[in-house]
Amino acid sequence: MVQATELRIGDSDEIDMLSARELAAAVPEPIVIFDARGAALHANQAAIAAFGQIPPGTLLHHKFRTPEMQQLIVGLLGERRPGAIDYSERVPIERAFRVSAAPVGARGLFVVHFKDQSETRRIDRMRADFIANASHELRTPLASISGFIETLRGPARNDEKARDNFLQIMQAQTERMARLIDDLLSLSRIEMKPYMRSEARIDLGEVVAGVVESLGHLARESGVDVFYTRPNEPVLVPGSRDELIQVFENLVENACKYGASGGKVEIEINRTSAGPIPEVAVTVRDFGPGIAEEHIPRITERFYRVETTVTRRGTGLGLAIVKHILTRHEGRLTVKSRLGEGSAFTVHLPAE
Repeated sequence: MVQATELRIGDSDEIDMLSARELAAAVPEPIVIFDARGAALHANQAAIAAFGQIPPGTLLHHKFRTPEMQQLIVGLLGERRPGAIDYSERVPIERAFRVSAAPVGARGLFVVHFKDQSETRRIDRMRADFIANASHELRTPLASISGFIETLRGPARNDEKARDNFLQIMQAQTERMARLIDDLLSLSRIEMKPYMRSEARIDLGEVVAGVVESLGHLARESGVDVFYTRPNEPVLVPGSRDELIQVFENLVENACKYGASGGKVEIEINRTSAGPIPEVAVTVRDFGPGIAEEHIPRITERFYRVETTVTRRGTGLGLAIVKHILTRHEGRLTVKSRLGEGSAFTVHLPAE
């Protein structure tokens, strides 16, 4: 029979021998130990990485100047009262912390602990924005359909011409809602999938050729000629055929709709070794109105749209889906555009 050994902390001096420096070093979050004057005695490596050097003797109320931090430090030093606040910084990047401060032991020492909340706040903000945007995008067509139904049941009850016109608009609005829901579900499925390198080898030349053929009717309706020459040899990349088809469908569809005024879309596939690994670059170029420089960094955000008559008909999720699929494939998207000169969207994927 095995007898359990009871550990009695009081019988050992090992814990008493631990220094404040050792304890602070073991904590992965920023910790600063300071004295009754508010002068720093020790900052662990995480604090130095987060806030820069904090030499011994640095006054905390000089280092952290927000009113909330000032009140926390004054209350702690004056009344030895533990406290906690939310603290944020905007320079050099926006960060948010939950800051806790308390006295330590009987030697007149104090500790302040910073718990980084930046990622949590970012996710909460994204979730709130996502719900607000999705609700807005669905509410607009629903309000339009409701208004037309009310009109059809009232003043336009016997107006055949108005009825046909209203029904056509209602159908377009329901199709818009259906596209939005499809895009939301698609984006959700992509985000839920963990990254996994596919063993399949996909011929991008074949994929793009299939997309161009399937979107031929859209190109004709938009008055756009699509120029694409399939490479003579297979251009292979590892990945998911269905997801890569979705990428190029989004890009070619956007080029046909938003670049329609240019009258043509050009697609080319090139192998490149300019980066650290061999890549395949697929460029979809239109000759439409182009995109202003300030919009380019944000066009892959959910629901972000450069407001035009055409973009208001989209869901604002297409390029977000493209970005997430390429991330799963260890790829990237680059965009070059000038107002009045069209836009070029280039997909970069690791070559086989």
